[in-house]
Amino acid sequence: MLLLVGLGNPGSQYAGNRHNIGFMALDAIHGRHRFSPWKRAFQGEAAEGRLTDGSDKVLLLKPLTYMNESGRAVGEAARFYKLALKDIVVLHDELDLAPGKTKMKVGGGHAGHNGLRSIDAHLGKDYRRLRLGIGHPGDKDAVTRHVLGDFAKADQAWLTPLLDAVAEAAPLLAEGNDAGFQTKVALLTAPPKPAKQAPAKSSGE
Repeated sequence: MLLLVGLGNPGSQYAGNRHNIGFMALDAIHGRHRFSPWKRAFQGEAAEGRLTDGSDKVLLLKPLTYMNESGRAVGEAARFYKLALKDIVVLHDELDLAPGKTKMKVGGGHAGHNGLRSIDAHLGKDYRRLRLGIGHPGDKDAVTRHVLGDFAKADQAWLTPLLDAVAEAAPLLAEGNDAGFQTKVALLTAPPKPAKQAPAKSSGE
């Protein structure tokens, strides 16, 4: 079984925040693939389903504990299903990646991300992480305002394609093919190549 965890804060006042891109990505996966309706479970909202025919069951989980206590919900689900850390993927916002960029990694530090800090405390560090770039405001004093601020209207130009790409490539996560997932997302979100122009005819032709 695979556990996909999207990080965010519950409540309509946080719904559009950059900090909630993990929730947004999970909603995109839920909408693209065959999952049960969201229900309350494991101190969060959960949905069960499969990402491909014949694949193992997948549990989507959005902790409702608020970001700083995300590990309580993730730990409860992981213990219930007796999951290994390799079967847990956490989707979260990443300041140190440019907007729209993604990076898969296993383990590592939490870099001040309170959601990851909480999960580390409950599970250890060696779970899989999908880092979703939101960019850095350039000033550390502006970080809190940046992550808890809503995405701007102009951000939809890269945010919507990114969420669609994550949803389309998600079956590769179930296969354990993190490198393939990252490559597919990059290809799906790459800007279109400019059309080649036909060479101009010389005046003598």
